[in-house]
Amino acid sequence: MKAVFKPSKLNGTISAPPSKSMAHRYLIGAALSGQKCILSGVDYSEDILASIDCLKALGAEITAEKDTVIVESCDFMKAKNPVLECRESGSTLRFFIPLALCMGNEVVLNGSERLLERPLGVYEELCSENGFKFDKNKNSVTVCGNLKSGNYKLRGDISSQFITGLIFALIYLNEDSEIEIIPPFESRSYINLTISALKSFGADIEFMDEYKIAIKKSELNAFSGRIEGDYSNAAFLDAFNYIGSNVNISNLNPYSLQGDRVYAEYFEQISKGVPTLDISDCPDLGPILFALAAMKNGAVFTGTNRLKAKESDRGQAMYDELKKLGVELEIRDNSIIVPKQKLEFNGEILDAHNDHRIVMSMSVILSEIGGEIEGVQAVRKSYPGFFEDIKELGAKVELI
Repeated sequence: MKAVFKPSKLNGTISAPPSKSMAHRYLIGAALSGQKCILSGVDYSEDILASIDCLKALGAEITAEKDTVIVESCDFMKAKNPVLECRESGSTLRFFIPLALCMGNEVVLNGSERLLERPLGVYEELCSENGFKFDKNKNSVTVCGNLKSGNYKLRGDISSQFITGLIFALIYLNEDSEIEIIPPFESRSYINLTISALKSFGADIEFMDEYKIAIKKSELNAFSGRIEGDYSNAAFLDAFNYIGSNVNISNLNPYSLQGDRVYAEYFEQISKGVPTLDISDCPDLGPILFALAAMKNGAVFTGTNRLKAKESDRGQAMYDELKKLGVELEIRDNSIIVPKQKLEFNGEILDAHNDHRIVMSMSVILSEIGGEIEGVQAVRKSYPGFFEDIKELGAKVELI
């Protein structure tokens, strides 16, 4: 699918879509509780549908009506040799592998070829150390193990999804455990989200110090509530305001623990100068920060290594697409420099790289200069209503 843009300004009020990060965590927490839980404000992106499918495959009973999901999980983790369909969701795959290792029987986790190319070495090493099965090919990983409560060490410079996945498993095992994180500790904010969500279900889990997480045996309880708005996707909507639009975004918790809240501060710095910004704790903001910097005065971004292991190699993807518009990024070992140059659409169609955040970032640029981008169906991964929302706000865009 292709999006064709004409220059336009956006105006109006819009509700930020629900947080995908929080929805993953609350859905899994609800299943772990073993109680009936009602979660509202759920957006059925491809990633969230993947997690719902995996919970069902493990025995949870899940019903959905409009934006509300009811989770009843008395049979959760009782399925025999289940097959989990992770689609293209890195969160789903990394969250569910440790749970699969608690089952004592073989579990197959399927996914796209690109998903299985993304790093899983932390779990492979864990399985090797404990004599568990870990077989990976281009479309699936098969595991079998009998994970136990205890003390674990994980590197802090890897994706926080590995740490969160292990936390879910240790909560399920329900004995005292400890996770020690080897510094440097990146994406700490995502671990805070995990702890916050699990505490809603009564989990006794705390940071003992800066690098140690204590997980205590505890009785989980039912929780019902609404998923808060997503700062990650709100960043794309707010970016329009920095190029002349007037969009008011509601449904954002000002006290949220989401690390991507920092986008507003970073946008301001980009608008006022040529800042150096560390994105090691907010890698999902990389593409829209690069896009806005290219439209303003340029910027230097550090902590960019983890962009290579996302849905696309996001640094390279933004290099490829911005170059078509006249801006050539400088990609270094763990930094990316965005220079100040004039953006122009010269007729070359942009490529989405099958990455939702590339689509939305380039859409902000094309709303200003006009142009076309192919592969925009990738937004279904996290924000399926993106184009409908910006059209309602006045964006001149046609999907063909």
